[in-house]
Amino acid sequence: MSESLGMLDIFALLANGIGFTVLVTVTCSLTAMLVGLLIAGTRRLGFRAMNPFLDVYTYVFRGIPVLVLLFMVYFGLPGIGIKVPPLMAMALSLGLISGAYLAEVFRGALNAVDPAELLAAESMGMSRLQIFRYIEFPQMLRFSLPGMVNEFTSVLKYSPFAYTVGIPEITKQAIALTATTLRGTEIYFAVGVLYFAIFKILLMAVKFIERRYCAPDMLAS
Repeated sequence: MSESLGMLDIFALLANGIGFTVLVTVTCSLTAMLVGLLIAGTRRLGFRAMNPFLDVYTYVFRGIPVLVLLFMVYFGLPGIGIKVPPLMAMALSLGLISGAYLAEVFRGALNAVDPAELLAAESMGMSRLQIFRYIEFPQMLRFSLPGMVNEFTSVLKYSPFAYTVGIPEITKQAIALTATTLRGTEIYFAVGVLYFAIFKILLMAVKFIERRYCAPDMLAS
C-alpha cells in the first residue's frame, strides 16, 4: 500500500490536518493579540501600579520555552485538579508567550506616535481614554503591523507542538502516516510545502489588510 501512494495521495492525507493547524494558529494568535493589547493599553492609560507586574509577566513569559509551558498546563494542572482541553492548553501556553512578545511590539509602536498629536488632543479637551482610542490605538496597529506579522509567523511555526496534546493537525497526521508507510522523506517534504502554503496565504491576507488600512505615506515608504 505504501508503494502505491503518490505525492498527491500524501498531500490529500495530510490535508486532513490543515483545518486543525489553522484553528490552532488563529486561536493562539488571537489570544496573543488580546494579551498584548491589554498589556499595552494598561500601561498607556496610566495604571502605573500594574507596571511592575506587567514587566515581570513579559520578562518571564518571553524566557519560557513553549513546549515546557504547554506540558505544565496540559499535564501539570490536572495534578491539582484542573483539566485543560487541548486547544485551551495551546492558547494558555503559545498564546500567552506570543502575547508577551506582542506587548513589547505594541509598546514600541506607541512610542512612535508623534507627541505633538497627543499634546494637540489634550489641548482640545480629549480624555486620556479618548486619546488612546482615537489617536494612539489606530497608529499603533499600523506601526506594529510588521512585528505582528513576524509574531504570527512564529505562532504558525510553533503550532506543530499541538500534536503533543492530541490535536490532529498536520504534524500528527504526518507522524501517523510515516509509521504506516515508512516514507518519511516524502511525507515531511509535503508537510513543509503545506506549512509554506499556509504561511504565504497568511502573508497575502496581511498585505491586503496593510494596503487597505495603512496610511498612504506608509505604503510609499
